[in-house]
Amino acid sequence: MLRQIVTALGMTAVFTAVLGLAYPLAVTGVAQTVFPHRADGSLVEHDGRVVGSALISQGFTGEEYFHPRPSAVDHDARDSGGANLGPSDEGLLGDVSDRALAYREENGLPEGAVVPVDAVTASASGLDPHISLANAQIQAGRVARERGWDTGYVEDLVGAHTADRALGVLGEPAVNVLTLNLALDEAAP
Repeated sequence: MLRQIVTALGMTAVFTAVLGLAYPLAVTGVAQTVFPHRADGSLVEHDGRVVGSALISQGFTGEEYFHPRPSAVDHDARDSGGANLGPSDEGLLGDVSDRALAYREENGLPEGAVVPVDAVTASASGLDPHISLANAQIQAGRVARERGWDTGYVEDLVGAHTADRALGVLGEPAVNVLTLNLALDEAAP
């Protein structure tokens, strides 16, 4: 029996060293060598200071800014997670209806106008930093109006900050809200 305990403790020590130390260090080393910016969190700097991450949504509420997707965790990366409500859940349906009404109102859309799904639903993590191109194009009119700019100029900024489909075929074109809003603040038409 003592021999089995010693063997079990030895294997625990070996697996702890390999899986708890060596493997994480190797993965971190490869990531820092091959993808250093991503391994460090894809941090976005503005005027020499870090203002966020290109991978984490931030809440922008000012009318002169593009707004991100709704967030089930109020854009707080410490509490990532969705609401896990099904498509027939009364609470979710009420939230979506309220969000669609507010979205139409803030963007000057007529009652019953089609609203992009990402404008009224949260992502699975609640922290998706991107919005759809359709969502950004609708918001461009409001942003231009609030800033006193030509809508075409704001639409050009949206186009410049639109990422293509992953690998050319996966997903849809998307716009990173943080980098677009930073570009708005730096721009002078």
